[in-house]
Amino acid sequence: MNLTIENIVLVGSLLLFISIIVGKTSYKFGVPTLILFLSIGMLAGSDGIGGILFDDPKLAQFIGIVSLNFILFSGGLDTNWNTVKPILKEGLVLSTLGVLLTAVFLGTFVWYVTDFTIFESMLLGSIVSSTDAAAVFSILRSKNLALKANLRPTLELESGSNDPMAYVLTLAFLSLVVNQDEDIMTIVIMFFQQMIIGGIAGFAFGKLSKLIINRITLDFEGLYPVLVIALMFITFSATDSVGGNGFLAIYICSVYLGNQDLIHKSTILKMFDGMAWLMQIVLFLTLGLLVFPSEITPYMGIGLLISVFLILVARPLSVFISTMFFKMKNRRRFYISWVGLRGAVPIVFATYPLLAGIEKANIIFNIVFFISVTSILIQGTTLSVFAKWLNVAMPEEAKIERENERYILDLPKSAMEETTISPESYAVDKRIVDLHLPKFAFIVMIKRKGHFVRPGGSTLIEANDVLVLLLDNDESLEEINNLLAQPSLS
Repeated sequence: MNLTIENIVLVGSLLLFISIIVGKTSYKFGVPTLILFLSIGMLAGSDGIGGILFDDPKLAQFIGIVSLNFILFSGGLDTNWNTVKPILKEGLVLSTLGVLLTAVFLGTFVWYVTDFTIFESMLLGSIVSSTDAAAVFSILRSKNLALKANLRPTLELESGSNDPMAYVLTLAFLSLVVNQDEDIMTIVIMFFQQMIIGGIAGFAFGKLSKLIINRITLDFEGLYPVLVIALMFITFSATDSVGGNGFLAIYICSVYLGNQDLIHKSTILKMFDGMAWLMQIVLFLTLGLLVFPSEITPYMGIGLLISVFLILVARPLSVFISTMFFKMKNRRRFYISWVGLRGAVPIVFATYPLLAGIEKANIIFNIVFFISVTSILIQGTTLSVFAKWLNVAMPEEAKIERENERYILDLPKSAMEETTISPESYAVDKRIVDLHLPKFAFIVMIKRKGHFVRPGGSTLIEANDVLVLLLDNDESLEEINNLLAQPSLS
């Protein structure tokens, strides 16, 4: 079947519907939903029962980049700075040095066991060198896996921040494959340029985005998530246009925004959570359609060999070397090694050699696809088992809800209290978002002159307003009263 304007919406919506229904029951059988999305795409493709002909790497790459924007941004919004801060150094070392070492170790092995040149081998190693944010976020959150000793934030920080490193390495070695006479220093300069500009731009756009979100007045609450989407794409494209790493920029921008007080933050978080799932489904369906299973079969042997080396040797070595300067138990290192999931990102990166037209592009793409599938099947289905074996899983009754999960789910507090705003309070004529109330307090209603006002981030507080608060406990009210009793500076 050829996709046309007339049937693309019908086919796309049917595939999306099937993916959601099948994904709903997948974990009863221990199969990651991402594999099912990929399988549905392959079954719908030209080699499957659907017979849909899709052979457009450029379009697939575009869909992949757009999807990764949403997935990384959503992951960043859901990253709690207080939980990440203690393991920031470990996470950053894993996402930079760890990725580099994985690429080098795997590239060397590929060079040894295949007829690839050293640069082609390092290109393949670079493409699969990073853990996949979509796979890690999806599997950890859908399994609701609670881990000891800050393991979960370490894994999510690494997976969310290491794609930029793999992206730079992929571009660097692709450039060397295409132009083998290119000066290595050019590659080194490009690396530092991408990372430094990307980091600075991400933080700058984060601060600018917060200012825009909180200062602009929109008539409809539903427009605020749309505004954030626009800011996300501006951050990515503007950073990329000046030679920075757009993926790094949007991740840093989203981590900053996720830890700030924003107008309609709950609405924004919910929308991006849903969009991240949508983009994961669309991305895996697209990549499944792009793959021709008949072309993968000849490379299953070498693909399995490379995949086993990556899982059992290259990834563990890179983790142990990267974390050797940090105080960490070996069972924690082993578990970090095992959660080195490969997913959609390597397959998206594998489209770059296809578009560059290098000689072994199809071979690289098919091997990378096989590595990603085996990684999700082998590692993704055994995360809970390995967590118990290595004694890094928290008991079921000890699981703690993360701050952003509580915020997204609107979990009820244990106490409801009222407090009155005095005319001298600093809160008078301030918006709720500018009060910077503690995380344990939510304003659920405002009593004003005999009427009830539904509060929002942009709602102005007036003198003698009675705030109806949801609190963690009765003692929390005293802290809120002390905060609101502070005199106005004007």
